[in-house]
Amino acid sequence: MQIIEIYKSLQGESSYAGIPCVFVRLAGCNLRCVWCDSEYTFKGGSRMTQGQIEAEVRRLSPAKGLVEVTGGEPMLQEREVVPMMENLLAAGYTVLLETSGERPLASVPPGVVKIVDVKCPDSGEGGTFLPENLNALTVRDELKFVIASRRDYEFARDFIQEVASSLCASIIFSPAFRKDATGSRSADHCLVDPRDLAEWILADNLNVRLGFQIHKFIWEPSLKGV
Repeated sequence: MQIIEIYKSLQGESSYAGIPCVFVRLAGCNLRCVWCDSEYTFKGGSRMTQGQIEAEVRRLSPAKGLVEVTGGEPMLQEREVVPMMENLLAAGYTVLLETSGERPLASVPPGVVKIVDVKCPDSGEGGTFLPENLNALTVRDELKFVIASRRDYEFARDFIQEVASSLCASIIFSPAFRKDATGSRSADHCLVDPRDLAEWILADNLNVRLGFQIHKFIWEPSLKGV
């Protein structure tokens, strides 16, 4: 697999936020979201075997725990990443997969928690989510919407209302962060005011979680590997 980095930090988003986690960040992405904070993953990295990756995960987290497979878009390396996730599950790790849902998810092992980032219009990649991936979601999975505007909010609201009868996954609405954010660890870097987003959620009586990228409030927001 082509790997950008493997490191241990706190899980920064999703319902697992705040829990120590080993991140396996794969190289390559076929989307170009305008607010992307991981453009350094688009190319480069180092070739590592499945055994080398699993050994590094064990070194960083010998007592098992949480592992997130992320990118880039990890499902671009589906042939190799699926067996790796199966091995990590078998070894006793809780495995998260961060994906855009633009690639088919039917092959993802059932024990993996899928965190699916459905792209909203202001990302520049709206409409890339594969609707059939809804059939691959379970109650342990999560749909995430990164929101940069009222238009994005209305898209996310309408999306979950349209599929409510078939949706079993948890829902997260997260304010988009400026990709060039630097300096202060502040909500001023969010592209939509978190208070506005909270008030929209309450006004529409949505059963969703308001999520933040907490690592950008703990560490300097442009810092990588945290």
